[in-house]
Amino acid sequence: MSAPERIPPRSVTADAADAELLARGELAVRGRIRDASNAALYCTVAYGGREAACVYKPVAGERPLWDFPDGTLAQREVAAYEVAEATGWGLVPPTVLRDGPYGEGMVQLWIEAEPQTELLALVDAEEPGPGWKAVALAEVDEGRTALLVHADDERLRRLAVLDAVLNNADRKGGHLLPAAGERLYGIDHGVTFHAENKLRTLLWGWAGESLTEEALAVLDALGKALKDGSALAHRLAALITPAELDATRARVDALLASGRHPEPSGEWPAIPWPPV
Repeated sequence: MSAPERIPPRSVTADAADAELLARGELAVRGRIRDASNAALYCTVAYGGREAACVYKPVAGERPLWDFPDGTLAQREVAAYEVAEATGWGLVPPTVLRDGPYGEGMVQLWIEAEPQTELLALVDAEEPGPGWKAVALAEVDEGRTALLVHADDERLRRLAVLDAVLNNADRKGGHLLPAAGERLYGIDHGVTFHAENKLRTLLWGWAGESLTEEALAVLDALGKALKDGSALAHRLAALITPAELDATRARVDALLASGRHPEPSGEWPAIPWPPV
């Protein structure tokens, strides 16, 4: 019997074969990711002669959140993948909801990050340099501040649009994974889709700026894909509440109407803590 084919990071694609591997494969727990706030297990999954590394987050290991009382983190992670796939940008690794060794949970393809890619930085300046966008001033030492910046990167800009649609309340720096082949992925979407505006992110560099023509075209197509009776709406209805689905549609409509990236409301902290 030949050894299973291990999928290299560069071939990670959100296609039916990957989804089938994650959904139907034999899941084996290899260890625990200890810096995660909820149970997150590093696993391998094998099916049909293929094998890949993945993350399994069982619902049984979730801590209840008073401000996200409906549904589960796992369901929202899968819903975020469904919406991300509808954009065609491929910004979220393939993700499924399935049974595992510790019950139902989210299973997501593991992404090997390219750590040499710099997306965030603290600079001792009042303005960002070329190729960077300002986020906010941050206190680094007692009485000393530095400017937090992120790269003026089209992949990040697409992710900022996706986060606005998802109403992502926790876009930290550690949730950005630059990968082989100049790909960029966002992970950890458990606190998304709230019916109230809760956008908290490090990607405020384009706040108030006009959306790109590409983003507007994607949002227009996404709005159509989210309509009642659509396949996407049907899948989301099994993962989030009717109010959350309606709010997602409303956010897409609002982005199209304004034609601009959203700005912080000032009603809550706009940057997650810790930011990285």
